[in-house]
Amino acid sequence: MSWEDTFQSWAKPPGQTEQDKCDNAVRAVQKAIEASKALRDHNVKALPQGSYHNRTNVRMDSDVDIRVVTTDSIFFDLPDGKTAADFGINTPATYSFPEFKSDVAAALESHFGKNAVVPGRKAFDIHENTYRIDADAVPCFEYRRYREDGSYLKGASFIPDQGGRIINWPDQNYEHGVAKNDETGRRFKGVVRILKRLRNEMEEKNIAAAKPISSFLIECLVWNAPNEGFGHDTLNADIRWALAHLFNNTMKEESCKEWGEINELKYLFRSSQRWNRGQAHSFVSAAWDYIGLK
Repeated sequence: MSWEDTFQSWAKPPGQTEQDKCDNAVRAVQKAIEASKALRDHNVKALPQGSYHNRTNVRMDSDVDIRVVTTDSIFFDLPDGKTAADFGINTPATYSFPEFKSDVAAALESHFGKNAVVPGRKAFDIHENTYRIDADAVPCFEYRRYREDGSYLKGASFIPDQGGRIINWPDQNYEHGVAKNDETGRRFKGVVRILKRLRNEMEEKNIAAAKPISSFLIECLVWNAPNEGFGHDTLNADIRWALAHLFNNTMKEESCKEWGEINELKYLFRSSQRWNRGQAHSFVSAAWDYIGLK
């Protein structure tokens, strides 16, 4: 097949059978929560996030990301000079994060069986079966970034086993992705899927530049490509334009230092990220060469 034929195939979302298996995984985790006596007394929900929720997942992605989030306790950041009491926040929390994570672990093991749940540093890996795909369930507290007037931005946050605190913005990722997809004639998510499939194929061919590139980084890179570059007569032209834009603008830090994640609440290239600009540039360059663009 030509690259255009390949891109047309890769741009499509996974079929209904795989989508159903993703949905079943989320529902199964919610049932585990509802069956737990310990969690029943708290406001806890299982919510999809990541590429599955954003509908940028590609066929045979390894797992579905699920946040198991409670609003009974929160993580928060305050404006300079403010205290928790200024916003009516009681500290310390009566329901601690280690206690919550332990309750989630017990609920999952009780529902799925101990052998089907593998604890990791950040999430619990729930093994797939014939009805659902593999799932990563991340226990989270609601996160709030407060403004001076008492309003706040809402995300999700958790403490990995190695310490620190990770903050994610799954709702903003979803909302912004939907908006950009609409603004680009529904090309944005198709281009994201194509570049994810391309990255997977390049990694299978042992192309080193593809290995450190995460699914989420690809989504964020395409997010930073201006809307006017989408909607050519062919997907091949869209991919050429996107790769050229990303190549030119990741050559030097000055050109992309203000780029953000798709949520527009975290910078894309900062020391706190698990990737860097050089890796992104190398991947885009290798992708251009791989598909034979000139």
